[in-house]
Formats: sequence, C-alpha cells, structure tokens
Amino acid sequence: MNLLKAASTVSLLTLASRVSGLVREQLVAASFGASGFTDAYNVAFRIPNLLRRLFAEGAFSQAFVPLLANSRIAEGDEATHRLVDAVATVLAWALLATCVIGVVGAPVLVWLMASGLERFDAGVLMTRLMFPYIGFMSMVALSAGILNTWGRFSIPAATPILLNVSVVLAARTLTPTFLAHGIPGVYTLAIGVMLGGVLQAAVQIPALKAVGLMPHIRFRWSGIVDAWHHPGVRRVLKQMSPALLGVSVSQVSMLVNTQLASHLATGSVSWLTYADRLMEFPTSLLGVALGVVLIPQLSAARVRGDKEGYSNMIDWGLRLVVLQTLPCAIALLVFAKPLIAILYGYGHFTSADVLATVQPLRGYGLGLLGIVSVKILAPGYFAQLDTRTPVRIAVAVLVCTQLMNALFIFGLHIGVGGLALSIGLGAVLNACWLLTGLIRMGVYKPQPGWLAFGARVLVAGLALGAGLVWADQAIDWLDRAHPLLRALKMAGVLGGVAVVYVAVLMVLGIKVKQFVRKA
Repeated sequence: MNLLKAASTVSLLTLASRVSGLVREQLVAASFGASGFTDAYNVAFRIPNLLRRLFAEGAFSQAFVPLLANSRIAEGDEATHRLVDAVATVLAWALLATCVIGVVGAPVLVWLMASGLERFDAGVLMTRLMFPYIGFMSMVALSAGILNTWGRFSIPAATPILLNVSVVLAARTLTPTFLAHGIPGVYTLAIGVMLGGVLQAAVQIPALKAVGLMPHIRFRWSGIVDAWHHPGVRRVLKQMSPALLGVSVSQVSMLVNTQLASHLATGSVSWLTYADRLMEFPTSLLGVALGVVLIPQLSAARVRGDKEGYSNMIDWGLRLVVLQTLPCAIALLVFAKPLIAILYGYGHFTSADVLATVQPLRGYGLGLLGIVSVKILAPGYFAQLDTRTPVRIAVAVLVCTQLMNALFIFGLHIGVGGLALSIGLGAVLNACWLLTGLIRMGVYKPQPGWLAFGARVLVAGLALGAGLVWADQAIDWLDRAHPLLRALKMAGVLGGVAVVYVAVLMVLGIKVKQFVRKA
C-alpha cells in the first residue's frame, strides 16, 4: 500500500466533505446570520457532536482500531469477525440507552453546555431532535474502523458529505413551509442533521458486505450476554477507559468555552463556531487523514516488532504536517478577514459578524500546527496500546488552557477571540509534550535533516504570507457589491500564493516524491 496515495485519497475525499461543509455553513450564515437562534442551533448540534467525538471517533476508535488490526494479524479473519459481532452488539444496545437518556435529559444537557443562551427553549427542542444522531454516527465509526483496517479508506472519508448535503437540502426545501406556519426556519437544520445521520449509516452496509464483515447484532438476551463476555469487548472497554478520559479532556475544554461564549454578546457562540469550522478544514484535511492511514500501519508495525519502520512512519507524517499545515496557519493569521468575508459574508451575516469572527479564527491559526500535529503524535501512543500517557498530558494541558481562558477573558478582556487563542496555545503545548514523550520512550527517533527542512518550509511560508498581507490591504474584502468578482479575486490570490509556495520549495530542493512511502 502506498501510504502517500492512501493519505491523498482520504485528503481529497475529506476536501470534498469540507467543501460541502463550508457550503452548509455558508447557507446557515446567510440564511440565519449570528443570532440567538443560531447560537441555540450550534449548541444543540454540538451536544451530539461532543458525544460522537467522545465515544465514536474518539475513545472508541482509539481503542477498537489497534485491537482490530492486532486481531486480524495474530488471530485471522474468522476470530476478527466474531470480535466485530460482539463489539457491535454491545455498542448498539449502549447507544439505544444513551439516546433515550439524552432526549429525556435535553434541558439539563443544554444548561450544562450553555446556560446563558438567549433562546434556551429552542436549544432544548433542537437537542431532542438531533440527539439520536449520536447513535447513527457511532455505528458509522464502527464501520470506519473496520474498513480502514482493511485498507478501504474511501467510504469512511466520503460519508460526511451526506450530512452536509442533507442539511442544505432540508434548509432549502423546508424553510419556506416552516416560515409560512410561523416556525423559525432554523429548525429545518435539525431535521437535516437527522436525515444525514440515517444516510451515513445506510451507505456503510454495502461496503461492509463487500469485505465480508457486516456486523450481526444480537437481540436475544443470551446473545447479548455472550457478546458482553467476549474477551475482545473487555479489552476494548479496558482501553477505552483511559482513552475516554483523554478525549473528554479536550471536549471539556470545548464545553467550558461554549459556556463562557454563551454569556458574552449574543452571537458569540456562532462566531466561535464559524471560526471553528474554518479551522477544522485544514485539521481534517491534513491531520485526520494522516491519522486514519497511520494508526492501522503503526499497529501492524508494532505487532511485527518493526521499531525502525514505526519511527520512520511517525517522522514521515510529521514532515508532511509541517509542509502542509504551516501555509494554512499563516493564511488563517494574516488573511482571516478575506476568508471569512468570502465564505460567510452574505445575507444576514453582516460585516460586523465578519470582523467579530476574525479574532477567534486568528486564535485558532496560532495553534493550528499543534492541533494537526496531535493527530499524528497521539496515534504513536495508541498503536503502542498506551492510552494513559496522552491522558495525563491532556489533563495538564486542560488546566493550562483554563488558566489562559481566565487571563484572556477576565484579565485582558479579549472576548470570544481569547477562547480560541487558549485552545490554540494549549494544542501547541500538547503537541510538544507528546513529541518529547515519544522521543524519550525511544519510540520515535527524528531522522536527520529536520533543521534544514524546517528552514526551507519557513522561507516558503514567509513568501506566501507576504503575498497574503499585500492582498489583504490592497482589496476591500467587505464590499458586497460584486460577490462573484470578490470570490474570483480570492481564488486568484490563494492560487497565486500557492504557486509561490510550491515554487520556493522546489527552488530550495524540496520535492513531493520525497514523501512517497509504501506500507
């Protein structure tokens, strides 16, 4: 398997997902702006998303994927299929109970997340409408773990597109009807989210059947008991416990930030969310794609006892992260206003909203390299079946993040931008700590040439940044008179600086073929 090709495939599909996600966010921004209702929607959507990251894409995936890879190599496909059936059965029944509790306890969940919401009741109703989404997405995470382990990366990477398409179609087709009956149009977004969850789960079925690993969920009590006592389920749960704590640390930070934002000016939750969506674009495109490809390969290398290959894969991933993430971070820092104006500045999303979103986006930009690097460094521990070390680091980083929150919000009065800045700086601290730990453990030994490589990338990044600074000052990006012309100008600027970046890299001796790597 060509790892660069696999990562590129995931990246391209993730790019399509993120582009469709930006279209979704553009629709939300233009149709509903940054208001009390959009704050309520963003909080309501964040609750199932938080649980999805905790249990589905977070702790569950971190525990399940390495175990699945190990089982396939050490025990064969038949034993692995029994493991999948047992895990799917326990997961399905746990999700059913979770969804019931979530729907009933929605008022408590919204209060814990954002007690200062102007439209609190709307947040509760939309939480109830969207909470079952966590059930569908957790089963999608199970499917993704199986398919990624079998080298089938396309379906898991493309699946999120269905959510974005569903939300856009629901909002465009149902909003007029809702408004005609006196119902706020923002509720159509919640319906779209649920429809997207159903579709994402449905497309996994043929893909799982193609590899012969469609899970068989047991409904009889005896079957449930047998699944619970399967040794693989116990191992997943054992590995999930520290992983759950580790993932929950970052989610607690997000929860605190949302709570604080709900007590700032109306629209603060939405401004923070719009900035977060833009930050997630490079994060998912680069870090998540590489992490998805690396975890099964690192796990296999550990089983084979290939320490050198293990270290080299981490080094390869980190170099790709630096090469691709640095220009994105520079763009978020010096080109934030044009990006937000072009992507969101339409309809009900005013120029004031654009300027209010600039500061949180720059805060995320300062920490982008750390945010993406964690996606590569953490799997270095997970593939070693070490989930405790990242947890201890994450807890310490959480404390530092909240201390920075107190300084930025209550001391320096930076506002909503301070919330993003604390997350960004905390991610940098987290990445440095994880990196140091891997080196001290002897798991990762940096290859020669890092200093020269970093210097070349930095020079190319500075050239890119200079072009963006000039464009930011030379063009009035808040002028809405000619939206298509404005978008074409941004496309030209970004395309131009990208060419400059690649050209400088090539002149300095960095070539793409250096990063082609086979599993």
